[in-house]
Amino acid sequence: MQNNNLTLLTDLYQLTMMQGYFSSGTGNRQAVFDLYYRSNPGGNGFAICAGLEQIMEYIDNLEFSADDLEYLRSLELFSDGFLQYLSDFKFSGDIFAIAEGSVVFPGEPLLRVRAPIIQAQLLETALLNIINHQTLIATKAARVCHAAGNDAVLEFGLRRAQGPGAGIFGARAAVIGGCVATSNVIAGKKFAIPIRGTHAHSWIMSFSDELTAFREYAKAFPNTPILLVDTYDTINSGIPNAIKVFDELKESGVNPAGFGIRLDSGDFAYLSKVAREMLDSAGYPNAIICASNDLDEDVIQSLKVQGTKITLWGVGTALITSKGESALGGVYKLSAMENEKGEIIPKIKISENPEKITNPGIKKIFRIYDTRTKKIKADLITLDEEQIDITKKLTIFDPKAIWKKMTLMPGRYFVKELLMPIYQNGKRVYTSPSVMQIRQHSINDQNTLWEEHRRLHCPHILPVDLSQDLYNLKQKMIWESRH
Repeated sequence: MQNNNLTLLTDLYQLTMMQGYFSSGTGNRQAVFDLYYRSNPGGNGFAICAGLEQIMEYIDNLEFSADDLEYLRSLELFSDGFLQYLSDFKFSGDIFAIAEGSVVFPGEPLLRVRAPIIQAQLLETALLNIINHQTLIATKAARVCHAAGNDAVLEFGLRRAQGPGAGIFGARAAVIGGCVATSNVIAGKKFAIPIRGTHAHSWIMSFSDELTAFREYAKAFPNTPILLVDTYDTINSGIPNAIKVFDELKESGVNPAGFGIRLDSGDFAYLSKVAREMLDSAGYPNAIICASNDLDEDVIQSLKVQGTKITLWGVGTALITSKGESALGGVYKLSAMENEKGEIIPKIKISENPEKITNPGIKKIFRIYDTRTKKIKADLITLDEEQIDITKKLTIFDPKAIWKKMTLMPGRYFVKELLMPIYQNGKRVYTSPSVMQIRQHSINDQNTLWEEHRRLHCPHILPVDLSQDLYNLKQKMIWESRH
């Protein structure tokens, strides 16, 4: 068994349903599932999808080990025939997905799985676990980085994450969302992402005085000394001592490229302004002023309004735990199924809650852009066989209020299909970019949003519409289910 085998990362009812499919003889019927979410996290206007690389690792290592099978046998729930089937289990289906780091919206499939239903059913829990977590953190990071504007944001949350896995993969997602680096060393190694950090108050306190502590740290790291100045007295002690050490480095011939101070307490707006004046007067206009301590997007935005001089933000707890939104709430729903005649027919889930009624059939997503601005106009979910002819005018409408329409004229718009093949007939056909490449794609994709969609509170909601054919199919199936 390989260390990254997560085959048993599932809910029990996935396995009991699998045995039901096995015993009923329906397990080999083709099924199509969509993974999507219903509402944007944290009141945001969008989400940043993340976690695809870990899904591929999960699929690549999907097999029941002898130890797994022995454990399942000990539960006395499963038949010998079913356990024998699991011993030879291999995924043989197709998976389509939206590229990691992309801007996404509620209701549109982030992944589409087509496989024998006995296989597709097993994937549900793990796929949701991976996508829900990383998409949530990447979206939170995008909010924090948007609030910081042109300033860099560091992910500092490992010690407050809900366990090692959440810390490691949360750091990955935070960088995808826009953070420039993480303090998480194992994440840096695992995903080849930059790591950054300074020192703690304990470093200062371990020496006889603050100046000695600063000198020793600068001696150890002469090119990048970021000195924590609030252990005793930020203005009267910390900043003057930091300047003294910077002077000594300069006199010794060292010209540090990434030097500065860190504030970890107090009034950041006031202290940063004072610090900037002191550093500038001492001849250090390029010195970094870093801040950490219970920061989030709202605090950063408020400090920006107050004219703060902070240039580097270390964000921990609020980012790694997605403060204000504890879960994404993604779902995995059956949208099509092979019948007794071998035909793939659409499926729909009906609910008393309209937002829980699913979109039937095998679908794809077109992203529609404004030709002049290159900004997103809308997303259009269509049936898989549909195409968009950009040489013709396109009229789309809000499926919840069909009188709300938008007509786009030829030459004024272009489209991109979002779902791309990841697995075909069980074989992986896609190679994941590096995390830093995914981060750049995320930044580029966020820049295709209008500012109205990016604002932190009460953002404008970008249209996610259904094609006329998909809308008609959905309404027909709803009607037939009730009559």
